Amino acid sequence: MPPDTTPIPAQASPSPLSFREAFCFWLKLGFISFGGPAGQIAIMHAELVERRRWISEKRFLHALNYCMLLPGPEAQQLATYIGWLMHRTWGGIVAGGLFVLPSLFILVGLSWVYLRFGDVPVVAGIFYGIKPAVTALVLHAAHRIGTRALKNGWMWGIAGLSFVAIFAFDTPFPAIVLAAGLIGYLGARRWPAVFALGGGHASAHAGYGPALIDDDTPTPDHARFSRRHLAKVLATGLALWLAAMGLLVATQGWEGTLTQMGWFFTKAALVTFGGAYAVLPYVYQGAVEQYQWLSGPQMIDGLALGETTPGPLIMVVAFVGFVGGWLQQVWGPDALFAGAAAAAAVVTFVTFLPSFIFILAGGPAVEATHGKLGFTAPLSAITAAVVGVILNLALFFAYHLLWPQGFAGRFDAISAVIAVAAGVALFRYKVGVLTLLGGCALVGLTVTFLRPVLG
Repeated sequence: MPPDTTPIPAQASPSPLSFREAFCFWLKLGFISFGGPAGQIAIMHAELVERRRWISEKRFLHALNYCMLLPGPEAQQLATYIGWLMHRTWGGIVAGGLFVLPSLFILVGLSWVYLRFGDVPVVAGIFYGIKPAVTALVLHAAHRIGTRALKNGWMWGIAGLSFVAIFAFDTPFPAIVLAAGLIGYLGARRWPAVFALGGGHASAHAGYGPALIDDDTPTPDHARFSRRHLAKVLATGLALWLAAMGLLVATQGWEGTLTQMGWFFTKAALVTFGGAYAVLPYVYQGAVEQYQWLSGPQMIDGLALGETTPGPLIMVVAFVGFVGGWLQQVWGPDALFAGAAAAAAVVTFVTFLPSFIFILAGGPAVEATHGKLGFTAPLSAITAAVVGVILNLALFFAYHLLWPQGFAGRFDAISAVIAVAAGVALFRYKVGVLTLLGGCALVGLTVTFLRPVLG
């Protein structure tokens, strides 16, 4: 018999929550978490705060603010945090893991279709229409983050400097993050008002009724800070990473593709301030330019696939791993799919392992520092720098989209029209991501099949 999904009456107390009920919800969330971090957080708020009342509005936003201070996908970390708060360590692992696994399996399947049938007119037509939409989405992301982060001249200046640094001087993304964080830390000590941007994701809303974890519910014992617990989680996380990397080195060697993917995406996971769009330039620098695991146009295709699947957008790294593993034949030419799937799994593991460690080990510690300017000011500066980095990414995508053979080649006017229309749909009419991608895919199919007829 399916569980009852009727909202709880406003004044009634919700029933105690079993681990099985929570498991079923997190599994469902993994398959419906479309719309990027904003959409995913909205889904969790509607389900957990408003309808099921597992956690109060204030505690939900408190947890969300913790996650915004950390590198990594904030929506996945928020799920991990709430799962951990309700059902200890295994609750967090299940909540965070089920947020990712459905997307991994879906992306592996779609990546295989892309590599095997990418030249089929139907598939090619879909991607022809989706690529301009992705370019518009990246530009929209820069605008969305910018409206929140660029509140004064200092922040505009940081954004401008980060754009020049990566566009003109090809500065590595981690260096930009470190420099921005240092500016925020030092600047807050001299001009605190500049970096005390305040704000939040939503205003508190009263009237949902009592929650299982309410405003005045004492912090559970397992969520209180403990040096022993901190050391245990850190040691376990480090042991898991060392075991995985040790196995890769033993079987592939340090220079092996899988080993280098594990090392590179471990570093990428630690600089994902500002979300997936912010770290994509770093992934591009490494995966496309340095290691040449895939090409620039394939990177755009991967982002298009990531936009159409549930789960964090940073799951695009699974596509990068799969394509790189396939093209590099990491397990030989007779095991292309198995090797590519293994590469996707390795990349996903090292990308998300730090997120679990940050929550399980640092949740209680972050609570003590939340709201202190010395801790939040560096994040404000980093977020401003991220705007410049994302703008550079949008220009990179636009270049490959509009001049697919380089500036010396032809200008793709049809892609330009689709991109402009997608931008208008996003900025003016607030069209949803899936609606936008579906419409652009349909246009791309139509153009692909009409082009031979029209000559």
